[in-house]
Amino acid sequence: MKRLLLMIVAVLLLAACGGNDGGESSSKGESNLEDLFITIATGGTSGVYYPLGASIGTILEDEIGADTSVQATQASVENVNLVLNGQAELALITGDTAFQAYEGVGPFEDQGEQKDLQAIAALYPNYLHVVTTEDSGIKTFADLKGKKVAVGAPNSGTELASQVLLEGHGMSYDDIKPDYLSFAESVDQMKNGLVDAAILSSGIPNAGLMDLDTTHKIKLIPIEDDAMEKLTEEYSYLIETTIPADSYSVEEDVKAIEITNTMIVNQDLSEDAVYEITKAFFENLDILSETHNVGKDIELEKATEGLSVPLHPGAEKYYKEEGVLE
Repeated sequence: MKRLLLMIVAVLLLAACGGNDGGESSSKGESNLEDLFITIATGGTSGVYYPLGASIGTILEDEIGADTSVQATQASVENVNLVLNGQAELALITGDTAFQAYEGVGPFEDQGEQKDLQAIAALYPNYLHVVTTEDSGIKTFADLKGKKVAVGAPNSGTELASQVLLEGHGMSYDDIKPDYLSFAESVDQMKNGLVDAAILSSGIPNAGLMDLDTTHKIKLIPIEDDAMEKLTEEYSYLIETTIPADSYSVEEDVKAIEITNTMIVNQDLSEDAVYEITKAFFENLDILSETHNVGKDIELEKATEGLSVPLHPGAEKYYKEEGVLE
């Protein structure tokens, strides 16, 4: 009897040791991804971030079984803070906001350098639209002086880009009448004649501008040559580009500036979880393309280009497996 009891105790001890190993493995995120709850911080409902975030949520629910929630926000600056504060797991932001947060400049000057910021991928380019209507009389960037200009929601990527564009043209908010409006508000106010022009940082085509174009023929203002040279030299994340004529009812390509959008991630997510998120995202780009045209501009081969912050180890692992990184 004593020998039998000793054998039972030994078996129980071995089972307990095996159970501990399984528990440690699970706690490291090697399984149970279905327990993940992922909040995705996007932007205003009329912009590109919101529908794109909704598609990402659908992909993650279908592919890895995570529960997701898509949150409409004031966009980039708010999204950075949501991720850093643990209130969102994923967020879409502009490349310039990523740079400013990581370096602790601009709207992040009081907070200091945000070195905990990590990225999953570079996504698609944002085009800086400087838009007005044909009947406004505005033909050049300099004509914005003294005019009421929608510069984006406060601390959004658009608002940060507006400041940079003005700086490049030797101007500031002192030279215009800034109005801090979202994409939808900017379009409505132009329709109603309450603002003269707007600056939008968006993929193309922008749904709000397409809507405006049906009632008021829009005019896109090109970036001046001197400003283009100054801005692209001073800010590495700014790229010279053009907005093609067929994007809206404009007759010619318009010289513009491009900023790469970035998907950031809470650094506390495990390597396994972020690996699976990254894998699911890039294996379902066709779904993103069906959601919005910008999805066609997202490419695995360019996923690490133009990033202003380091990659999360889980994303880095995926890119090495796919040959994107060595």
